[in-house]
Amino acid sequence: MNRIIGKLLNISFIRRIRRNHALEHATVHILSRRQMEVNIYARSTYRGLVVYGDVPTEDVVDAVTEALTRLRNGEHHLAVHHNCGTNLVTAGGLTGLAAVAAYRVQRIGEKRRTLLHLLGSLPLVILASTAALIVAQPLGQTLQLYLTTEGEIGGLRIVSITRHSQHRLVFHTVRTAD
Repeated sequence: MNRIIGKLLNISFIRRIRRNHALEHATVHILSRRQMEVNIYARSTYRGLVVYGDVPTEDVVDAVTEALTRLRNGEHHLAVHHNCGTNLVTAGGLTGLAAVAAYRVQRIGEKRRTLLHLLGSLPLVILASTAALIVAQPLGQTLQLYLTTEGEIGGLRIVSITRHSQHRLVFHTVRTAD
């Protein structure tokens, strides 16, 4: 990996977010298998993570504890999740770039842009966007593995887990520390 990127990823603030992101993914993997009827999602921060879903606190405590243990024991594959925002950003970015590039390539040298010209570009734009989506999935997971998560969680530990509810929204705040 590029030394500059490696140094940036190793800044304590960024490393902590990446470790919490890995813990978030591992927790969602575990909770999703146990609570199939509940839609569970989460987000991570420097201070920890937030798990959204109407799940008993005991189940969240068990899942976070198991996730931490399994990551610590080398199950780093749990740090990558197919529904991660990294995958969405990768897919959106690549698809947008591919669509714009395909449109521009097909329209080189044209002075007028009419609706007919735009419609004529659609097949190539759709083909390029589809190809970008195919590439985006494994690329997004690779980006998670090497950039946005850190499966080597070091001395990360759970400080507290607190349940909150606002109207029909139920979530748990998981605080971590090194």
